[in-house]
Amino acid sequence: MAERIDLSPWQGRTDPEPDSQRWHQVIQPLTEGVTPGCALLGFACDAGVARNQGRVGAAEGPAALRRALAPLAWHRRAPAYDAGDVRCEGDAMEAAQQALAERLVPLLGEGHLPIVLGGGHEVAFGSWSGLARHLAASGESAPRLGIINFDAHFDLRDPTHVRSSGTPFAQIADECRARGWPFRYACLGVSRAANTRALFQRAAELGVLVREDREITAARLDDMVRELQRFMARCDHLYLTIDLDVLPAAEAPGVSAPAARGVSLALIEPLIECIRDSGKLRLADLAELNPGRDSDGRTARAAARMIHHLTLHG
Repeated sequence: MAERIDLSPWQGRTDPEPDSQRWHQVIQPLTEGVTPGCALLGFACDAGVARNQGRVGAAEGPAALRRALAPLAWHRRAPAYDAGDVRCEGDAMEAAQQALAERLVPLLGEGHLPIVLGGGHEVAFGSWSGLARHLAASGESAPRLGIINFDAHFDLRDPTHVRSSGTPFAQIADECRARGWPFRYACLGVSRAANTRALFQRAAELGVLVREDREITAARLDDMVRELQRFMARCDHLYLTIDLDVLPAAEAPGVSAPAARGVSLALIEPLIECIRDSGKLRLADLAELNPGRDSDGRTARAAARMIHHLTLHG
């Protein structure tokens, strides 16, 4: 399922002035034994979106994200690598999730910060599984692993019927229960209109930190930062996952389910900065970019800016 690393999406302008590099000039194909840095790994899969009866097309998201990130200005000190793609064949979502987990374990073991480019939000179960294997192999019997999800949806649907892009965090909760691990999950940007009462009840039963889209405002942003810091203080490791449908449809039209309200990028960026600067972030992914629905590449540009901001001080 792992493909040869294709650097063709990494193109852009080259400026003549000194110290004017952009991502496309710096990115390197990942090889063994390199200095730890940011490792971008694509998850070309939207089988979970199809199962969830959403708008398919997210399998093309990784390439579009690379193209959007390529011309952005380079401000990092540590290197950045392209680790290629994991590609789903047909409906083989579970096999793709397994392959993603297997690819993440050595990246984490070598000290990289993996950023997975989705793909549907089924990516979350593969991402978490890879990090869980890494932590277990490191000897942590019950790691305090916190999940922070910027998302309009809980993605806590019952996976016993069908596993999809709407079930990954319910699957993770089940895995935590089986392992005897605490389940620490914060879902920020939830749309009450897009989640049933049953899902709100399940989130309450699981002790999820929930903040609705209408609660994340400029006036309340400092309180939100403090609340996020309290959540992170109870964790030793953090996994950040961003479903791009958390953004308003005007900012992110190219997703499976565009948001009528959403949370603006201007409000999400300070929260990403808080997570980035915690020193606990081990893994991140971005999901649901659907290039075929993305007017003027707005969603891809917003996602690329998130990656740029997330990795700014590396």
